[in-house]
Amino acid sequence: MCRNITTLRGLEPEATDVEIEAAARQYVRKVSGVQKPTPPTEAAFERAVQAVAAATTQLLSELPRRRQPPSTVPPLRRLAR
Repeated sequence: MCRNITTLRGLEPEATDVEIEAAARQYVRKVSGVQKPTPPTEAAFERAVQAVAAATTQLLSELPRRRQPPSTVPPLRRLAR
């Protein structure tokens, strides 16, 4: 897992739902220390991912546009190259 979560604000085209969920999943993994959910942790883990993704979507929609694009490309876009 990466140590840093990729900046999604200012991407062209805008961050997709898949990219937002991937960042949320990475955040929840880091904060919880759960890399691969087990049956006892799966429901709470997935609820947290959805909550973080929703908060991220709202945040990105409310922030003004960036003047410069982020310095790194999200991992899902790196794979598409």
